[in-house]
Amino acid sequence: MSTANNNSRRACCGLNPIFASDLKLTLETASANCYDFICTPISHPRRFRDLLNPSLASNDPFTRSDLILSSEEWSCNIVAMCSQNIDCDSPMEDRRKLSELILDQELTYASHLAVAMAHITLSKPNNTNLARIINAKMLKGHSSPLWVQVPMVAPSVQTRFHLNRDSQQPEPDTWEWWNSFRCLCRHDKKINAVLEMTTDLPSDEEIARWLGEPVKCIVISTSVFMTNKKGFPVLTKAHQAVLRAFSAVNVQVVISGSLRHESYKHYAQYIDHIFQTLSTVDPLMSYGQGFEDYLQIPLQPLMDNLDSQTYEVFEKDPVKYSEYQRAIYLALLDRVPPEQKDSVTQIVMVVGAGRGPLVNAALNAAQRAERKIRVYAVEKNPNAVITLQAHKTEFWRDSVTIVSCDMREWEAPELADILVSELLGSFGDNELSPECLDGAQKFLKDDGISIPCSYTSYLAPVQNPRLWGEVAARFRDPNKVSETMNFEMPWVVHQQNRYPLAPTQPLFTYHHPNRDKTIDNSRYKMLTFKVENNSMLHGFTGYFDTVLYKDVMLSIEPSTYSRGMVSWFPIFFPIKEPVSLKTGDNLVVHFWRLHNKREVWYEWTITSPITTPIQNPNGRAYNIGL
Repeated sequence: MSTANNNSRRACCGLNPIFASDLKLTLETASANCYDFICTPISHPRRFRDLLNPSLASNDPFTRSDLILSSEEWSCNIVAMCSQNIDCDSPMEDRRKLSELILDQELTYASHLAVAMAHITLSKPNNTNLARIINAKMLKGHSSPLWVQVPMVAPSVQTRFHLNRDSQQPEPDTWEWWNSFRCLCRHDKKINAVLEMTTDLPSDEEIARWLGEPVKCIVISTSVFMTNKKGFPVLTKAHQAVLRAFSAVNVQVVISGSLRHESYKHYAQYIDHIFQTLSTVDPLMSYGQGFEDYLQIPLQPLMDNLDSQTYEVFEKDPVKYSEYQRAIYLALLDRVPPEQKDSVTQIVMVVGAGRGPLVNAALNAAQRAERKIRVYAVEKNPNAVITLQAHKTEFWRDSVTIVSCDMREWEAPELADILVSELLGSFGDNELSPECLDGAQKFLKDDGISIPCSYTSYLAPVQNPRLWGEVAARFRDPNKVSETMNFEMPWVVHQQNRYPLAPTQPLFTYHHPNRDKTIDNSRYKMLTFKVENNSMLHGFTGYFDTVLYKDVMLSIEPSTYSRGMVSWFPIFFPIKEPVSLKTGDNLVVHFWRLHNKREVWYEWTITSPITTPIQNPNGRAYNIGL
């Protein structure tokens, strides 16, 4: 069952017909009507009678033979649904035990078929015994991933909404059903949520919380659709908005129920239309394609030399270098009045020049400002220096001097008017920009300008079970690093399935040049976040923004994000065990940036509503080499 191509935004649709007497024919008919897969019960429908009255059970096989479909069809085109009427948490012992027996039988057969997905439904808050059975199956190596379906709005709430709008009873929260179930199942990454779209929709805040979950599919009953003037099925604008929100995180859609319009094809075509109208003009969406919730170890360009491919990726940013050029342009205008533009030459030093994009930005800014400059391009990576020398020979000529040296060790022949660098990481200071620029400012004039002149890191608590599961899964592989290493290091990641639990808050700020008599780049801060909804904390997302010069800024912090910029993904600081939070809780986190003569590292911990051990003490799992 393949996910739709993000470029075309084609919807991946499945069909759950009322009954498929001929599974092969049903699959062929669904395919002809633009569906990618079908959902079908594992057991024959008469098993419903068996559950209510075991004496009616026959000696016939409980389901179809695996020979009616090819192995490829089973594994690519079939979602195998467990019996809807089983109740493994029934207070009646006979019903509970029979439900356990049938569920085990069905999941075992689904594993035998190697179906694309197995499917169960949560219909009430208490599913503890069901979770125990599923967890045991997963630990034993159950092969098929599991879809766990819950309604967006509980049936009791839907009934109350239509019959008694003024009821003061607390409304059941189906997210709590799901959250309890997945916690009991150890946050297993093979267990994913399926949401049943109901006629009544939850609040925007509840929808946002679901967007932070590993929701793989939206089930839409044909009864939810309305009919337009031409007789075709359509959804209300509110339902369309919800579906578009989930289409951005690559959900699949299942059409369920009896045919209420001319053809099942019309439902699939309508869903496809909604997906194709999703705006994809944001370059970050295209750039991040394939990297969604993919863990990457942060770069350490001071200790390691970047390769050509990495330079090339960064150089394609459509925003960053144009803003650097604008900052240099404004700085030149401020430093050289019009009457001196022919007699004064500004010294611009690009420290950490890479393959030269900032050198080009400086030269272009000078041309636009009609000011004279002389550029020093300082770069420690000998491989990048080769590219710089080629640019000098072919384009820059005598306007640029190439310096192959660590900026902290270079003895400049003259002082700079403008010091330009791009040493910022996803958390601002995590690629050691403070240490590098503190060492380089010795060759900046007393009235010289540093671009950037300041930057601030930000932190926000986040619910991201998928990402936490990716971190947890790494230590289960004996070829990967240890559990401690995984949970005590930050990860650069393009977060998609996430739910921010509170607005971001500023953490650490650095200014350049730093004229303090004693420079200390260690930091400590305690932040208190007011939790806005019942939720699970899986870690903290880190962002940064930077002031290049005056009002010229770059930002990956959500409220001030520089639209179109693709150079940085956020950073993720996981916690070892997810923490259950309630609306109104004060979440208190402590964060440190520490260092010794050889390395820099972060430590973090929570002290409310629970206290957790300090993570990454002494940089034991992760540090940044000086």
